[in-house]
Amino acid sequence: MLSRLRLFLDPFLLMLLLLPVVATVLPARGTAAEALDHFTVVAICLLFFLHGAKLSPTETRRGFSRWRFQLLVLGCTFVLFPTFGMAIVALPSSVLSPVMATGFLFLCILPSTVQSSIAFTSIARGNVALAVSSASISNVLGVVFTPLLAAFLLGSAVEITPASLLGIFGQLVVPFTVGQMLHRWVGPWLKKHHRVVSVVDQGSVLLVVYAAFSVGVTQGLWEVVPPTQLLMVVLVSCVLLAVVLTLFTGLGRLLRMERADRIVLMFCGSKKSQVSGLPMAVLLFPSEQVGMYVLPLMVFHLIQLLVCAVIARRAADSAPEADTASGNHTV
Repeated sequence: MLSRLRLFLDPFLLMLLLLPVVATVLPARGTAAEALDHFTVVAICLLFFLHGAKLSPTETRRGFSRWRFQLLVLGCTFVLFPTFGMAIVALPSSVLSPVMATGFLFLCILPSTVQSSIAFTSIARGNVALAVSSASISNVLGVVFTPLLAAFLLGSAVEITPASLLGIFGQLVVPFTVGQMLHRWVGPWLKKHHRVVSVVDQGSVLLVVYAAFSVGVTQGLWEVVPPTQLLMVVLVSCVLLAVVLTLFTGLGRLLRMERADRIVLMFCGSKKSQVSGLPMAVLLFPSEQVGMYVLPLMVFHLIQLLVCAVIARRAADSAPEADTASGNHTV
């Protein structure tokens, strides 16, 4: 009972619940919104730099060499998830409006999250090196896969610009590579001050939540969505998340992965990125309706953060002391 109470009163979880309310009352606008966007990018870059500096190059090469595991995560992200999205579109309009159903399909074709997948893997004492490589590969390939799937499934064409590719490369690859290059000097310090990485992990998640809900609120999100439809979005999001978490957890056990790898598959395979999704939505949908189309993404993202935070905390409490997430595995 006391452990459950401590979990409920966890400051990180309380902030996750509070920030959407704060963003509704006090959304970032104008110059503040621009500053928040820049600060979020800096937080993501810092996160990748710290994880690059924390991990030894040997661990990193081992993670990127796990091509069968990477294909498995990509299959979960860009094959199984879109299949679930098409099933949601097939629901009667009395359950979900066509706009909300399309929003769920858009959600299902997005790449995995980056910072929160890595953060929760780290909290749960999973294979962080493998999580970094899986999340990075998903997002880099998502720049191509998501627009192609959108053109095929949503009937909309999206132009892949050099700027978008450069942005992903600059935010993910460059900081991580710099961190790897400085591992010899920065790595020992980070091992002694591991709280620094934890603060950046959780802080980057909170920034993304506030920024995303601020965007929706400034677009008049709560003015055009009736409460009954919002309730259905929450319900469908919960069911979708429960299905993918159960499926990917069972898949990890079926393939006899070790604990650290199962954690990566569960977090990287079941999560969807708001950071990538919101800019793409602006390109895909009419500007006056973007808020409605991204509502399923924002609701699902918040629910996945809350649920995965609980799972990560419990996984950390039950992790064997000898579990170092080294990545010597079979898939």
